[in-house]
Amino acid sequence: MIYQTINKIGVLMLGVSILISCHGLEDLNDNPNKIGSENVDPNLLVGTLISGTAKNVVGLGFGDMAGVMQHTQKDGWSSGHNAYDWNNRSHSWNGYYSLLTNNKTLIEKAETDNLEFHIGVGLVMKAYLFGMITDLWGDAPYSEALRGDEGPEYFDAAFDDQRDIYLGILSDLGRANTLLSKNQGDYFSIQQDQDVLYGGDVSKWRKFANSLALRYYMRLSEKEPGIAEEGIRRIASNSGQYPLILNTEDDAALSYVGNTSSDSWPTNTVLDESPSGSYFRIKMAKTLVDALQELDDPRLGVWANKVGVPLVLAEGEPEDTDEVRDGERYVGQKLVDDHLDLLGVPVDFDKEYVGLPTAIAFGPAYNLKEDASQGIYNPHVSQLNDIYKAASGPLLKARLLSAAEVHFILAEAALKGWVSGDPEGHYNEGVKQSLETWGVGDDYNDYIAGAAYGGLEDIIEQKWIASWTAATEAWFDYRRTGLPDLQTGPSSKRDALPLRFYYHIDEIDNNSANAEAAIQKLETTPYKGEDVSNNSAWSKMWLLQGTGKPY
Repeated sequence: MIYQTINKIGVLMLGVSILISCHGLEDLNDNPNKIGSENVDPNLLVGTLISGTAKNVVGLGFGDMAGVMQHTQKDGWSSGHNAYDWNNRSHSWNGYYSLLTNNKTLIEKAETDNLEFHIGVGLVMKAYLFGMITDLWGDAPYSEALRGDEGPEYFDAAFDDQRDIYLGILSDLGRANTLLSKNQGDYFSIQQDQDVLYGGDVSKWRKFANSLALRYYMRLSEKEPGIAEEGIRRIASNSGQYPLILNTEDDAALSYVGNTSSDSWPTNTVLDESPSGSYFRIKMAKTLVDALQELDDPRLGVWANKVGVPLVLAEGEPEDTDEVRDGERYVGQKLVDDHLDLLGVPVDFDKEYVGLPTAIAFGPAYNLKEDASQGIYNPHVSQLNDIYKAASGPLLKARLLSAAEVHFILAEAALKGWVSGDPEGHYNEGVKQSLETWGVGDDYNDYIAGAAYGGLEDIIEQKWIASWTAATEAWFDYRRTGLPDLQTGPSSKRDALPLRFYYHIDEIDNNSANAEAAIQKLETTPYKGEDVSNNSAWSKMWLLQGTGKPY
């Protein structure tokens, strides 16, 4: 479970030195009592690494990335979420490098003690974290990162090319697969309670390693198709050598504990009782609601509540009609017209589910809400399902990688002719695994009849839907494919979806030469707008340059 081991290791981890990539660490005094690879039990690092990574995954995938990919929208304090109003102070990678520092200690200690399981876990987590960094920012410190304790020459770490980081990630995952290929009984010093992801199950970590490699080979498919095809063919054609996550029980997913604010689902109303708290601000986006309704998707009812008070147009009645009858609010045409004039979007009269449109002005007043205060209950828009009020629950998990994602990757690879089998079979299995994940697997046969496979657009749409609460991966697919065909809203910072995070001002100020060199390699797009340098959320990193995607 997430943060299950925090109480056991929190004090210990305060002693771990933070060797992030940026400049300035030469001013730190050497601490002879610090925790390092020579005096720490690697088991005590495993839990905090997994939990910290999981928190970042949910923070993005249920946070700003859910806004970008139009899974959710906020009707209060919404600019970064709905409108991508980011800048060079919005997103820092320091937390990722802090986790990677601890991970480095884990690997070093495990190598000293010849603990192959722990080395394998460390390599998987290293790949996952560096993958997130380069996916989100582009070029980044990699080969010289985390080496500040070796001397001043590493205080200002060079930024590695994004291509080299991806290849390094895939190399580490290949080594992890080998290290984790023995029988469970061949490993020692595993503490099951410290492995909050898989309870020390070596075979599941091996599946995680290979499934993550599959993700990154597909990530490279537009830029390095030869490398991508070779890697995907090799993995997909030899299940004995490269086992994968193919069923939900093997998903890399962590449950929340729910004891404190730090180990509880972020929208819970147990520890946050404010009527303008996160739960009341976050609504399902109209884009996703409409897509799910068109497909008669049973996941909609798992993720959202029906509207509290449906709206009804009072046809043939006075234009200023506004009254509640039998639990429904009847409104006249004048109110409807005024709403369109003010917000630029029409009233939604759906009696079941209503999503919040993308980046609209005056979101708190949407759908004729009478009290237009920010972030309070709107009876005419669907709230998140009540499960998201809880601090923990069977469906409240940080989802690092799923069986559904693996099957959708295989479906796309089959469509490209890179793996054997019909893409429809992999597509169908991806849908089935996602439905199983959300407790509606019994609806599969009826659902797939109305969501039949038709090509790449269907694969990516279903993968986008399946990434609910983990929307960052959908963002990476959008950048690579241009799918789904999402449109910005009237209040969006630019007329296109963003492509990356800005390099943070701290890195630019403290590691100037290396940061500026990386910024110069970014390729601007017509949506750069008022950004004063190539360091724009609408600039293309190496992965996107020359692909024509997504724009």
